Amino acid sequence: MHLPLGRIVKGIGGFYYVKSGMTMYECKARGLFRKNEIIPLPGDMVNFVVTDEAKSTGFIEEIVDRRNSLIRPAVANIDQLAAVIAVKSPDPDLLLLDKLLISASIKDISAFICINKVDLDDGNSTSRIKEAYEKAGYEVVKLNSLSGEGYEDLNKVLKGKTTVFAGQSGVGKSTILNRLMKKSIMATGSVSEKIKRGRHTTRHAELVEMSEETYIVDTPGFSSYDLMNMDAEQLQFHYNEFCDYINNCRFSYCSHVKEPQCAVKEALDEGIIDYGRYSRYTQLYNQLKQNKTYRK
Repeated sequence: MHLPLGRIVKGIGGFYYVKSGMTMYECKARGLFRKNEIIPLPGDMVNFVVTDEAKSTGFIEEIVDRRNSLIRPAVANIDQLAAVIAVKSPDPDLLLLDKLLISASIKDISAFICINKVDLDDGNSTSRIKEAYEKAGYEVVKLNSLSGEGYEDLNKVLKGKTTVFAGQSGVGKSTILNRLMKKSIMATGSVSEKIKRGRHTTRHAELVEMSEETYIVDTPGFSSYDLMNMDAEQLQFHYNEFCDYINNCRFSYCSHVKEPQCAVKEALDEGIIDYGRYSRYTQLYNQLKQNKTYRK
């Protein structure tokens, strides 16, 4: 029996909203999934049975193998991650940004960076951040949600992809998504002056269709992935700018922290690798080494 194929765009209270063609079906999942401890996720491609065509209801019978999945937000089959930071209010947390980029790399999800609120830049912070991350091989889009600056570039990067937006609270993710859709699709909260963090206003991960095959995902209460289960020795492979130098170090087991004749540190001295990025690499490396000691 040939079952229709659709994509879960949202899950609430045990119901899954599956888009197939031009129709949205409200579906329940078969008990088999619960028995096998499988939870259908937004982004999943599924085969389903239509139980009432007039009411657009059905049952999910099968989840197609996932290309990838995330835990926070709980979403599957992501093409790329948009790591959002603000120039100000809140100040950019570049260590958090690097953790997001590493997390995407671990999941084999491509990533790019949005620098939001560039209208608040009273120095050259935007240029410095842009230069550092372009040097690391990332595409960087500058955004001003008031004037619309950068949104044409952002639309080009999003086209034909399913993109998760992530970043520290208050950077303007929901505002960006609302402007992209030209309507209010996500609740937005002001930034508390006391703690300079956005109030958590988004409740559920949801795929929002911008155009055919172009989806964006908001990330409720989400700011970072936990890297602490990662081996410190693997960290270097998630820094794009290290790749050309890793195999040229004197020692094959080089951590690029203390060893002599390290090709990565030579590239750092020559200005090829950004000092801030490298400094945060050593910070994360030492944290992971320390964590490994605690785990023994």
